[in-house]
Amino acid sequence: MVKKLVVLAFVVSLLVSFSSVAKGDVIKLKFANYFPPTHMNSVMMGKYCEELNKKLAGKVEVTQYTGGTLLTAPKMAAGVASGVADIGLSHCSYSRGRFPVMEIMEAPLGFPSSWIASHVAMEFYDKFKPKEWGAFHALMFSTSPPNVVQTVKKPVKTMEDMKGMKIRGTGRIGDTVKALGAAPMPIETVDLYEALRRGVVDGTYTPLETLKGFKFGEVQKYASATWKVGSVFQFYVVMNKRKWDSLPTDAQKIITEFSKEFLERWAVEWNKIDIEGREYFIKLGGQVLPVSDAEQAKMVKAVEPVIADYKKDLVSKGYKAAEVDSWVAFIKERIEYWTAQEKAQKIPTAYQY
Repeated sequence: MVKKLVVLAFVVSLLVSFSSVAKGDVIKLKFANYFPPTHMNSVMMGKYCEELNKKLAGKVEVTQYTGGTLLTAPKMAAGVASGVADIGLSHCSYSRGRFPVMEIMEAPLGFPSSWIASHVAMEFYDKFKPKEWGAFHALMFSTSPPNVVQTVKKPVKTMEDMKGMKIRGTGRIGDTVKALGAAPMPIETVDLYEALRRGVVDGTYTPLETLKGFKFGEVQKYASATWKVGSVFQFYVVMNKRKWDSLPTDAQKIITEFSKEFLERWAVEWNKIDIEGREYFIKLGGQVLPVSDAEQAKMVKAVEPVIADYKKDLVSKGYKAAEVDSWVAFIKERIEYWTAQEKAQKIPTAYQY
């Protein structure tokens, strides 16, 4: 009887041991995201993790950390590169100069919507494969909807109206704010509501979606339809390269295929929340101000030096002028292509063009 109990205990201990080993075999990945939990980008990345985990069937498990709890937006690139997080979501303006080639997507090149710009961004990366991403494995590139001027007290319908104003703008987006006549203020998004409420800044240069997504519509009264300037924030979802290389080949294949599929859904949602931001703002009593075609044309002309300065900057870093010109030409050609596709597929968008 004693021998049987000993044998039984041994078998149980083996089963527990095997179970622990099996659980230990699950590769756990930390996904850092600075957006608040309720924002579309957190909700969508939550779905991304949930659906991806099902496909990975227990081999790899991705857990999202929202609200900057693991890494804040400005620290995202460095944090993922060093392994604080395995995967991260942020945009290039928070680490200006780290991804100089991809920063071209944040130049005012006339992007009409996020859906269009997101497809162009992914194509741009796939075609040119900038070496600046060497510490990472890129999963998805997407962009915000077009930035527009939003203000707390003073309505803006012309560039003249922007003179003397302090408008939030980070990285190369700040260069566009300056070209439009205002003083750019590089304030992190999570701190912007209070900065607007306290009068630290007069407004923002962000998409309509932020009026709802970050509740800026509660403190701002005006949004100007300056979208034809076509400036967007270049977002990325990237993984630490060493961690990626350590994953099983079959897991890499699943992640790659699902990320490609998910990007389309993400781009559609960007367009959708821009529309929702506009509607939310209007319900709160906010005004979306029309800007004449003539004035928008002046703005487009005024930001041309931003593109020229970007070219000079990249040439100073060792890139050839002709190379930068080819990037611009590629982007403009793909904007035209994806604009036609957005219309053909009847993808809802906040602006008519």
